Amino acid sequence: MLSTVKKGIREVSVDDVKKLVDAKAPMKLIDVREGEEYSAGRLPGAISVPRGFLELRIEEKAAREEPVILYCAGGTRSALAAKTLTDMGYQNVASMAGGYNRWHDAAYPTDKPFIMTPAQKERYRRHLSIPEVGEEGQAKLLKSKVLLMGAGGLGSPAALYLAAAGVGTLGIIDMDVVDLSNLQRQILHSHERAGMAKTASATEAIAALNPDVKVVPFQERLTSDNVSRILEGFDLVLDGGDNFPTRYLLNDACVLYNKPNIHGSVYRFEGQVTTFVPRQGPCYRCLYPQPPPKDMAPSCAEAGVLGVLPGVIGLFQAIEALKLIAGFGQPLVGRLLTFDALGTTFNTLKLRRDPKCPVCSDGAKITFIDYEQFCSTAA
Repeated sequence: MLSTVKKGIREVSVDDVKKLVDAKAPMKLIDVREGEEYSAGRLPGAISVPRGFLELRIEEKAAREEPVILYCAGGTRSALAAKTLTDMGYQNVASMAGGYNRWHDAAYPTDKPFIMTPAQKERYRRHLSIPEVGEEGQAKLLKSKVLLMGAGGLGSPAALYLAAAGVGTLGIIDMDVVDLSNLQRQILHSHERAGMAKTASATEAIAALNPDVKVVPFQERLTSDNVSRILEGFDLVLDGGDNFPTRYLLNDACVLYNKPNIHGSVYRFEGQVTTFVPRQGPCYRCLYPQPPPKDMAPSCAEAGVLGVLPGVIGLFQAIEALKLIAGFGQPLVGRLLTFDALGTTFNTLKLRRDPKCPVCSDGAKITFIDYEQFCSTAA
């Protein structure tokens, strides 16, 4: 039967697959071994779909017109799997002859996938059930590092939901302490922790929610002198700052170090959110080339803000972060989402890169400046 099956399918050698992997050719590499085998090592970029679940799960992982290469330990299960996919209508399927064993014997590179503990599998079970996330996406979340600018109205809901979602490391920059007036919107903190440093309060709240999450506190103001040190090691940034000097500094640093910057802001009943990804769309300076006069952009303390509004915008920032990390959906790159709580309306504005932007245009040289002076002088 196996001989008959192999005559009806296409087999490729491990050398051919190695060339495709090195060239980053568009294909889906499917590992049909059992979970224990997959955990011990896999081909780079391979997706686990055990043979016993192939018919049920393959449509979640690969489209019928996509090139698919299957492999197992020695080439038998993958040959049978290739026959199955061909019968299901997959048009470009191949089995890797010799399987993982031959690949390993050839000393070709292998990856060891991130293995979740039983407790983690139970905690994130609802994520694992979503095809767009699954174990691969959840592993990316658990290994990711996100930096939050501020533990206030926007940072509070974002931090709680990112921690609940399993983001492995959260950095939090905030030099303030918890004040009673914060508690109307900053749900990361509590009445009992009034007077405590916000970074310490945030660490305590996140540990109670998900002890697996590592919190890296920065009890300091973000400046041109420390921004490089603070951003180092983080995958992306959530900008929940409430002043223009910090926003411009954070933008310039994210463009310089090629880090996505998810921006959010609120004012009374209105909020907005967008995602800046260097060299894929505009940056903050493209949107706001010059800061506005101080009386045109009062802070929350001066103008007030509806308490639940930062929750809405902060959650959109968290959603954007999860999409970027796990690689699903379409982030708000080149789009600004605005929300009016009074009318409960959303609008989306298209954003474009400024070809003459002093920060993100081709050939621009970024130098950190005195951003307080820049904002006061420009205004």
